[in-house]
Amino acid sequence: MKTRFEMGIVTDIVLPLVLAFMMFTLGLGLRVSDFGRFLTQPRDMLTGLAFQMLLLPLVGFLLVSSWPLAPEIAMGVMLIAVAPGGVTSNFLTALAKGDVALSVSLTAVASLLSVVTIPLVLGMAYQQIVGEALAGEISIGKTAISIFLIVTVPVAIGMAVRHFMPGLTSRCAPYATKVSTLFFVLVLAGAILQERENVVAYFAEAGLVTLALNIIMMLLAFLGARALGSGPAQRVSICIECGLQNGTLAIAVGVLIFGGGAYVIPAATYSLIMFATGLLFLALARRKLVPVSQAV
Repeated sequence: MKTRFEMGIVTDIVLPLVLAFMMFTLGLGLRVSDFGRFLTQPRDMLTGLAFQMLLLPLVGFLLVSSWPLAPEIAMGVMLIAVAPGGVTSNFLTALAKGDVALSVSLTAVASLLSVVTIPLVLGMAYQQIVGEALAGEISIGKTAISIFLIVTVPVAIGMAVRHFMPGLTSRCAPYATKVSTLFFVLVLAGAILQERENVVAYFAEAGLVTLALNIIMMLLAFLGARALGSGPAQRVSICIECGLQNGTLAIAVGVLIFGGGAYVIPAATYSLIMFATGLLFLALARRKLVPVSQAV
């Protein structure tokens, strides 16, 4: 069994460093022009961000408000609902013949906006679910600063490295992506292992609600994007972006604010579920939803 000192090292040092490296890897794949997609694809960008940053937390809150959940599990669902998309969504979008450039841009912008949206939404949700405001030591301001340091700063450094050292970036980026994926798996496994004595009960309690959140959101994103006039490839990108969240960030914020425990279990269950539903959607997208001639 891990001592308090060992757990402190993992949660206070290792986890933030892992997340920072993953965000640095995201930055290696970005250009400044990716943030200018508001000018070239304003409808698709606004649609994707509205679904990701507004509709997803709303759906999550409606689910936890109507589902008989412990407050810790309910807040854990909100953690994953406010997390932006991750690097995995960009990779799956490419396999599904979606608009990869749009996916990358949505991930980048949503990640930067999360500095504001995560503490703000979680603060409001906590007050509604638990019935009291977040304590001063885990205030919105402190949380925002922490997210800024482990999300925004590494992304900016990654972009700077790509800009000033393109040759090095092209050689190292593929390896960095693989290492980032490995880190994600280790964090996910660690979150489950930490609560191994209660994991079956937690999965029983959090599994269905996180599955519902994932499926409902992917359906709403795909159908909503189609109703708003997005093309086939763009619909695929928006759907995947709203279905595959940054589980590592959700776990890190859960540890930062609540100390981990049951709060991070929904992020762990969602991270497992989203790969299954994402791969199913990938198969459908490649066969029926998006002809290759339209997606390229």
